[in-house]
Amino acid sequence: MRKIRKGDQVVVLSGRDKGRQGVVIGLLAGGQALVENINRVKRHTRPNPQANHPGGIVEKDMPLPLSKLALLNPATKKGDRVGIKRLADGRKVRFFKSNGEMIDA
Repeated sequence: MRKIRKGDQVVVLSGRDKGRQGVVIGLLAGGQALVENINRVKRHTRPNPQANHPGGIVEKDMPLPLSKLALLNPATKKGDRVGIKRLADGRKVRFFKSNGEMIDA
């Protein structure tokens, strides 16, 4: 079970986007995540008339390591560490380490 999943609201912990919040739009192999409107870069692309792609400067989101992200705790409005525990009925759930509140119950 992953501690950060697609659709989670996260906070960036370090780097040029430190403190910014966004939604995880995808997870990649190697422990990286794409976050909406975070770590945007400008990509210079060549035109491709066969594929009907115009050339120019395109902004796109680049992946961030999961170690630079923390799940946003709605109670405290801050990034929080996440743990995983097993319930009595055998299900695994994620919880916030600061207050023990379950994320997906």
